[in-house]
Amino acid sequence: MVINTNIAAQSSARQLSASSALLNKSLARLSSGSKIVSPEDDVAGAAVSMRFSAQINRISAASSNIDNATSFSQTQDGFLQKVGSALDRMSELSVLSQDVTKSNTDRTLYQKEYSTLGSYITDLATKDFNGVSLFSTATPGVTTDSDGKTFNLANANLGAGVYSTATSGDISTTTGAVSALTAVKAAISQLATDRASVGANVSSLKMYSATLGVLSDNLTAANSAITDVDVAKESTQFAKYNILVQAGTAMLAQANSSPQSVLRLLQQ
Repeated sequence: MVINTNIAAQSSARQLSASSALLNKSLARLSSGSKIVSPEDDVAGAAVSMRFSAQINRISAASSNIDNATSFSQTQDGFLQKVGSALDRMSELSVLSQDVTKSNTDRTLYQKEYSTLGSYITDLATKDFNGVSLFSTATPGVTTDSDGKTFNLANANLGAGVYSTATSGDISTTTGAVSALTAVKAAISQLATDRASVGANVSSLKMYSATLGVLSDNLTAANSAITDVDVAKESTQFAKYNILVQAGTAMLAQANSSPQSVLRLLQQ
C-alpha cells in the first residue's frame, strides 16, 4: 500500500474522463439532431455529405430556373392565344371586305378595325418578361441539372415577316382584302406552329422539373442516412454513458479515499 501514487484513482479518473467525453458527444448529437458533430465522428461520411449537400443546393437552383422558364413560356402562350384571337378577327374582316354589297366606305371602317388589331399584335411583339424579350429570334438556354446542362427553348418570333405582312395589310379595297386574307392565313398557320413549340417547351420543362424532384428526394434521403441521428439509438447510448459517468465519479471518490486507510496502520 502506497501514499504518493494512487494507481486506482488515476485509472478511475481516466475512465471517468473518457465516459464524460462520450456523454458530452451523445448530448451534442441529441441536441443538434446530427450524428456527425465534428469531422472526426465520420471522416468519409462528412466528405460525402458535403458533396451531397452542395449537389442538393444546385438542384434547388436548377429547379428555380426551370420554374421561371416555365412561367416565361406560359406567358408567351397566353399572349400568343390573344394574337390568335386578333388574327381570327382580321381574317373575318378580310372576308367581309370582299363582300360585293359593301361600299368603299364600309371597307374603310373594316380597315380601321383591321389596322387597330394589327397594331395590337405589333405591340405584343415588344413585350418582355423581367427584361427578357418574349418574342425574338433568341433561343434561351435553361439550366436543367446540377451540372449546368441546358435545354434550349424553341423561340416564337412575333416580329417575323409572316406576321408583319399580315398586320400591315390593307382591306379598304377588294383586291387588298384578298391579299390580306392570304397573309393572315399564313400568319395563323405560323402562329399554330409557334404555339405548338411553346407548348412543347412547357411540357419538356415540367418533365425536367419532375426529374430533378426525384433526384433531390433521393439525394436528401441518402444524406439523411449519413448525418441524421437515430434518436432512439442515441438515447440508449446517452443513458449508458450517463450511468458510466455516475459510476466513474463514485469509484473515483472511493479510490481517493483508499489511502486514508494508511492512517489506521500508523495509529496502531
